[in-house]
Amino acid sequence: MSPEEMSDRLEIQDLFARYSFAIDDRDWDGLDEVFTADAVIDYTAAGGVRGTLPQIKVWLAQVMARFSAYQHMVATTHLRLAGDTATGRTILFNPMVVDHEGAKQVFFIGLWYRDQLVRTAQGWRIRERIEQFSYVHNAPDMPPVPPIETGIR
Repeated sequence: MSPEEMSDRLEIQDLFARYSFAIDDRDWDGLDEVFTADAVIDYTAAGGVRGTLPQIKVWLAQVMARFSAYQHMVATTHLRLAGDTATGRTILFNPMVVDHEGAKQVFFIGLWYRDQLVRTAQGWRIRERIEQFSYVHNAPDMPPVPPIETGIR
């Protein structure tokens, strides 16, 4: 493995960590340093929505408020580098806590992120992220997620 490839892989690993921390810290503007401005993000496999980065940031602020705690642990990435672009498939393990019937209930979601990445002047960014569902365990019935706000560009 060349030094450039090692550097690219470490930068992309850091990019995925920054995504997780932005979500878990509810730092929606932090996602601007993770995605390209024209990114498409598709959370529909786990019951979410598909939209642009500005739409997703507004939607996340609404939908994630229903959870009192959560963690996004990403690991085991299969990455294919091709110059200034890359594709990746990464495991996500996502424990979440919701108030249900007067008590805290912990449930788990497992999925993969399928990513299209691009090297920009600011470093590696995700151009497209699509969730691929694997499993859910112990999830309570919850109200449907809000629709995406279509007036945001």
